[in-house]
Amino acid sequence: MILSRIGGLFSSRPWLVSIVIVVLLGLWLGLGSLKSEEILKQPQPVSNKAPLAKVVYQSFQAQPTFKVLELYGRTAPNKQAKISAEYPGSVVGLKVKKGDSVKKGQVIAQIDKADLAIQLAKAKAMLKVREKEFIASKSLRNRGLQGEVAFFTAEAALVDAKADMESAKRNLANTEVRAPFDGVVDDLPVELGDYVAIGDPVAHLIDINPLVIEADVSERYIQFIKPKLQARVTFVDGSKVSGFVRYVSKVSSTSTNTFPVDIEVDNHAQKIPAGVSSEVELNLVQTPAIKITPAMLALDKDGNLGVKILKNSHVQFVPIDLVKAEQDGVWLAGLGDSADIITVGQGFVRDGDAVIAVKSDSIKP
Repeated sequence: MILSRIGGLFSSRPWLVSIVIVVLLGLWLGLGSLKSEEILKQPQPVSNKAPLAKVVYQSFQAQPTFKVLELYGRTAPNKQAKISAEYPGSVVGLKVKKGDSVKKGQVIAQIDKADLAIQLAKAKAMLKVREKEFIASKSLRNRGLQGEVAFFTAEAALVDAKADMESAKRNLANTEVRAPFDGVVDDLPVELGDYVAIGDPVAHLIDINPLVIEADVSERYIQFIKPKLQARVTFVDGSKVSGFVRYVSKVSSTSTNTFPVDIEVDNHAQKIPAGVSSEVELNLVQTPAIKITPAMLALDKDGNLGVKILKNSHVQFVPIDLVKAEQDGVWLAGLGDSADIITVGQGFVRDGDAVIAVKSDSIKP
């Protein structure tokens, strides 16, 4: 009955149907909007994880290695002397040439003796006279026939005669300029006929066996340098020799704040001249170190050089602590007794990143 009345109502007024449909549609849309707002208000899981980088690593074991100090120096003579004239006169003989090897005591140059031989003979004769006078004066004094003054006068005359003879001998010997040690005549600035006064240069003598390398050590390492410390020396021609530290200065240079050291090496064949550039390697302290190739080195975000290792599948950057460098790699300390070093992909990961690590041994060629 009610339905028929409602149906009649809608049939007589069709516009009511449109109104009802619009109202129902509005209610449906309103309910949908409310549900959407509730969904949006709920916290949604956000996934911003990037895929993990894949790296290759290699395991290394540390080995006891000496920390090597590299120095640059120049060779120098073991000894050198500027030989000067000790008696004035003309050069009447040159017994050697520049570049000749000489023995200790060998005559290098001869200065005119003039009448020195006669003066020596006179001094010897006068000495004999004074000796006889002294003996006679002593005998007379002992017998009470001569006073003390006469005796001491004769004694003084004897002393003067001895001094005159020694002076004549020395002057005669000084006319021969001799080598003070075994060496090489590096310079001979006189010619036959030149007149030389006392103190004028006659020759420059050097001894280059052994040879000395003069170098400077930083104050950072000077406490490790001791005499007899073994050294390896490389010269500019590539030749290598072994030597040892023979001198360490106790005072630094005020201009460079470094300490001079001398390294002695054998040069019995005298093939290596003085004044040659050389590289010196000194073993300092022994420390555990790992040898890697330069390709394994990497930079951190601040530009520091080091290596990237693995710790629990995470990247850890370790700054380099160089022990020594070789042609095929470098030895680094500070990595512990063993380390897993990233060898491939280290340039694409940063310190602290989680990575997928693959050991190089497991990669099939």
